[in-house]
Amino acid sequence: MSTPRAGTPGATRTCPHCKTTILESASVCPSCRHHLRFDEAAIAGTRTTISPLNVEGTISPPPGDTAWEYSMVLSIKNERGEEVTRQVIGVGALYADEQRTFTLAVEMTEATGSRARRRH
Repeated sequence: MSTPRAGTPGATRTCPHCKTTILESASVCPSCRHHLRFDEAAIAGTRTTISPLNVEGTISPPPGDTAWEYSMVLSIKNERGEEVTRQVIGVGALYADEQRTFTLAVEMTEATGSRARRRH
C-alpha cells in the first residue's frame, strides 16, 4: 500500500484532536467530529458527499451463564480482492442479558483540486 502525496486524492493527515489518520481534505474529523478547517468550502458545505454503504447489526450471546467474547474486525480489499488494510476496531465480552449494536458507514466525498482528475 502506498500513501498518496500531499495534495492528491487519498492523501492523509493526523487529526490534531484524536490522533486518528484522516483524509487531508476533511473539514470535520469522522472519528471525533471536531472541526478542522473553516475555509469557505467547508463553511458552505459545497462538497458532494454520498454514503454508498450503511450497515447496522445487533449481536447477543446464546442463553446461559457463560460470557462470550467478540472482536470487530474491518477488512478493506481492492478491485483485485487483495487486502489493503485489516484492523481490529473493538473487542469485548457479553453475558446472556447484554447486547451490542454495530454500525458501519462508508462516506465518500468528491475530490477537488487540480489533481482530482485521473490522467490517462
